[in-house]
Amino acid sequence: MDAATTVFLSLGLATDAFAVAISSGLAIKHMKLNKALKIALFFGCFQALMPVIGWLAGLSFSSWITPIDHWIVFGLLSFIGGKMIYESLQGEESEKKFNPLHTGTLITLSVATSIDALAVGVGFAVLKDSIAQAVTAIGFITFFLAFAGVFIGHKCGNLFANKIEILGGAILIFIGSKILFVHLTEATIITGQ
Repeated sequence: MDAATTVFLSLGLATDAFAVAISSGLAIKHMKLNKALKIALFFGCFQALMPVIGWLAGLSFSSWITPIDHWIVFGLLSFIGGKMIYESLQGEESEKKFNPLHTGTLITLSVATSIDALAVGVGFAVLKDSIAQAVTAIGFITFFLAFAGVFIGHKCGNLFANKIEILGGAILIFIGSKILFVHLTEATIITGQ
């Protein structure tokens, strides 16, 4: 795979992580460099790791994950987005707010945004293509976009005051719904039903 194709593939895979990083930045009240680095590292590492897992699993795993990957992403992002909205509507007395820096939350978000990268790794196995260059590009591009996204979200968060978590949750639900819609529409077009 040539370098330009690798960059465009990496950018395409990183868009969901970028959008979720913006949502995460919206929820962070006191921004520090290490918070943005933590989120970006999780997204970048997972986005680089998933193609390797897909490549190692090859065709046998592809037949299992491809039919349901969009449902998994939709479920994970909708759950986290719904939780953000619910907690935001509880007001200040709510003790447990959405924390995009919590390790469990970061793992869930990272997996949800990198499932497509898993399928890409399977594609590399099918094509018998080297994945070293692609994995490096995918990881770095996702890292940098997520890093920027956290700061963009945080900066925009000041404009939205109390509605930050509602907006972030709605963005996550929208991303999950969009992925589900695109996959279901493609399946209908392919099968002709």
